[in-house]
Amino acid sequence: MKRRTGQDRAITDSWRPATRAIRGGTVRTEFGETSEAIFVTSGYTYDCAGDAAARFAGEQEGMTYSRLQNPTVEMLEHRIAILEGAEACRTMASGMAAMTAVLLSQLQAGDHVVAGRAAFGSCRWLVDNLLPKFGIATTVVDARDPQAFEDAVRPETKVFFFETPANPTMDVVDLKAVCSIARERGITSVVDNAFATPALQRPLEFGADVTAYSATKMMDGQGRVLAGAVCGTKDFIENTLLPFTRNTGPTLSPFNAWVVLKGLETLDLRIRRQSENAVKVATFLEGRVPTVLYPGLPSHPQHDLAMSQMEAAGPIFAVLLDGGRQQAHGLLDALELIDISNNIGDSRSLMTHPASTTHNSVTPEKREEMGVTEGMLRLNVGLEDPQDLIEDLDRALRKVGL
Repeated sequence: MKRRTGQDRAITDSWRPATRAIRGGTVRTEFGETSEAIFVTSGYTYDCAGDAAARFAGEQEGMTYSRLQNPTVEMLEHRIAILEGAEACRTMASGMAAMTAVLLSQLQAGDHVVAGRAAFGSCRWLVDNLLPKFGIATTVVDARDPQAFEDAVRPETKVFFFETPANPTMDVVDLKAVCSIARERGITSVVDNAFATPALQRPLEFGADVTAYSATKMMDGQGRVLAGAVCGTKDFIENTLLPFTRNTGPTLSPFNAWVVLKGLETLDLRIRRQSENAVKVATFLEGRVPTVLYPGLPSHPQHDLAMSQMEAAGPIFAVLLDGGRQQAHGLLDALELIDISNNIGDSRSLMTHPASTTHNSVTPEKREEMGVTEGMLRLNVGLEDPQDLIEDLDRALRKVGL
């Protein structure tokens, strides 16, 4: 591969996903390093004052300040865009920085947003608390029903914002149907694709305008760093998102960008093996607990839809226990191998009680509306031997009477 092949879309667009995840976006220096270089610098120098002026005027290519550009970060942005099939990508310091920026960059007082009810707790906080502070009206709908989006549209509706599969209820949204409604009405569809990643689901192929990520999750995939990303058209990224991020500064560090670059090299392998493991663990649990919410199981009410949009169901699912918080916490405390942790997308198996952790910021009434019950547990299935995970869960289940 030549020094700049990784950023030549005429070449990289012909590569298959696993190749894109390893080589996409790479630019080598004159030293010819095999691994991407980390450029730890806050600023850049110029050969003359005219070059500085030309770069700030947009008349000359090159770096100006690491709040705006950094070679390592730029490589990651190219790689994610190539994986996504998007024209452009902008990375940020965390997933929530990405979610906040993608909304506030395109909305203003008087606008209206229709959002899926089932979402990560902080995303619901944005919709329920932050946006209204800026005079932006919001309507929350059951995103499983495309008609609910259509019924909620107003003349001032600017954005549809939803997650599929949703965290932690595993609701699945019909991407083609909802994004078609948005397109017909000139509404921007923004899809939180963190659970699936572009390795398993590419919403742009179903008509979505923008995808947003917590790259902390499967993209890094080993619990090391925080990162976020937004993908879309070049026009959206450069003319809508960039003016917001360049002046508010949710900048991703070069080191974190490099770590995510390394994580992407194994994304395809990890997410597929973890999905296989998740099917085995979920199948075991289906015979032991009242309810398993996993699109990878035929028992999930939206199994067929999920499998028509996703290449595999991913490593994350939820279970519902009848014994409420006490039984859920008891099961967590009885685990010996699986960690109690509120993170997801890790190569280690992690389990959490969403009502008291990830969705603690959401009121009990809204948690009930979302389907986040006191007896819900969310499991991220890792790369361990699935039989060891099953044995750990079996032991813990017996201790809480299941």
